[in-house]
Amino acid sequence: MAFWIAGAVGSVIAYLLGSIPTGYLAGKLLRGIDIREHGSRSTGATNVLRTLGKWPALAVLVIDVLKGVAAILVARWFWPWLTAELSPTPSAAADLQAWVPWAVCLAGIAALLGHGRSIWLNFTGGKSAATGLGVALAMSWPVGLGTAVVFGLVLAISRIVSLSSMLAAVAAIILVCGLPHPLPYRLLVIAGGLYVIIRHRANIQRLLAGSEPRLGQSSPDVKAEAQV
Repeated sequence: MAFWIAGAVGSVIAYLLGSIPTGYLAGKLLRGIDIREHGSRSTGATNVLRTLGKWPALAVLVIDVLKGVAAILVARWFWPWLTAELSPTPSAAADLQAWVPWAVCLAGIAALLGHGRSIWLNFTGGKSAATGLGVALAMSWPVGLGTAVVFGLVLAISRIVSLSSMLAAVAAIILVCGLPHPLPYRLLVIAGGLYVIIRHRANIQRLLAGSEPRLGQSSPDVKAEAQV
């Protein structure tokens, strides 16, 4: 019972952290616009870059990464504290510590869902790539660092953010399976990586059609707006 109580509460906290609508707030605070009505209509850093500029996009990117980091750190702190409070004996509390990786897994998935399906935006949001990177960094820095390196290299070569994000997600899955990690961590990264890729469905279609914009180019939605 203690595991389910702690897991549920920790997951709610992680979801609420992930659901902070950073890109949406940037649009409202800086220009008084709903960023979901501009560009690609995503609340992620890439659409913020196209709509608001470089520095707002950088701020959104950093905060979105930190949301993922915070969700994992809270899970690692909150779980031991709550299980100690709920456990009648030290030995029972020690037994529950073995469940910490599962608590981290639940928190990571909740943070990704929060970013992509924010309760504050009628369950819409971004594609969860930046928050996923934060989760990976806090969960296992080698996996997070390797993921960031793959993203940076692909972006430098292709100048396509969506392709970089999806290949980084694939790299994270390969790294977490290739390095020694507990099963919950592997399940988290596999589920999170697939979720990020699925959230890029429209980008995959544009990549196949050869119409996916590169950095510095307007998205098809931006061009359509300009012609109206």
